[in-house]
Amino acid sequence: MKIIAGNSNRPLAEAVAAYLNLPLSKASIRRFADMEVFVEIHENMRGEDVFVFQSTSYPANDNLMELLVIIDAVRRASARRITAVIPYFGYARQDRKPGPRTPISAKLVANIITEAGADRVLTLDLHAGQIQGFFDIPTDNLYAAPIMAKDIKERYRNDNLMFVSPDVGGVIRTRAVARRLNADLAIVDKRRERAGVSEVMHIIGDVEGRRCILIDDIVDSAGTLCNAANALKEHGAESVMAYVTHGVLSGGAVARVASSALETLVTTDTIVATEAMRVSENIRRLTTAPLMAEAMRRISDESSVSSLWD
Repeated sequence: MKIIAGNSNRPLAEAVAAYLNLPLSKASIRRFADMEVFVEIHENMRGEDVFVFQSTSYPANDNLMELLVIIDAVRRASARRITAVIPYFGYARQDRKPGPRTPISAKLVANIITEAGADRVLTLDLHAGQIQGFFDIPTDNLYAAPIMAKDIKERYRNDNLMFVSPDVGGVIRTRAVARRLNADLAIVDKRRERAGVSEVMHIIGDVEGRRCILIDDIVDSAGTLCNAANALKEHGAESVMAYVTHGVLSGGAVARVASSALETLVTTDTIVATEAMRVSENIRRLTTAPLMAEAMRRISDESSVSSLWD
């Protein structure tokens, strides 16, 4: 079993390697003067079970290309099997045609990864479950719900909690966490009355006097999350927190979170934290290293991965 880490999330890759008591394989991954990716592996890969560890987060195109070139290098080095470990799968929000003459970019990326030489994919909390079907190779989609539920239980027990989905599409994800703590569920129904008019938030469920926890998979600009938090406070919520798997937090998102009704935003470490995130007083991070490492161990041992979802 060998682990090769790209440059997108070295801290998480190192934590996973430490959990497995394995060193990261020696490789040079650098850029030419014109920013072309160059990869050279300094260890024997012949007949090995190789895990290529790389999130396709910002800069998404550079990190995706780096993943593809590493996979190609490993394939040409005669590895027995190559697993692309992608904690955050970029382009996942482009999983359908929202209008005419638009691409399904998630399917395109899946095709490219397969053609590069990956034999299977391991990822975490895909934006849409059907993306697993975009791959023509085995794909394991882990869930962050157990990590979130454990942290919530340790910090808040079940003290008047209400779990809230920030939109109708996230109900299944939110229910998975709420069920683990035997807590109630509410939904934010987001509507735009007409173009150019701000969204109107309707709360499905009685949140008055409750400690609300928003659950989502991706926070990017944080606009929807902050609007939902403000709407919950307006409807009488005692406090509002949020647990999100992938903390993209682009642009002025960190400042937006700081000035919103959110007391705390908790993300995982699938994406490297920016300096603004590290110094923020109301953003906290959970590690996914034990979950990712255990899944990788089980894939290598040919044992069950699905039991990690329980």
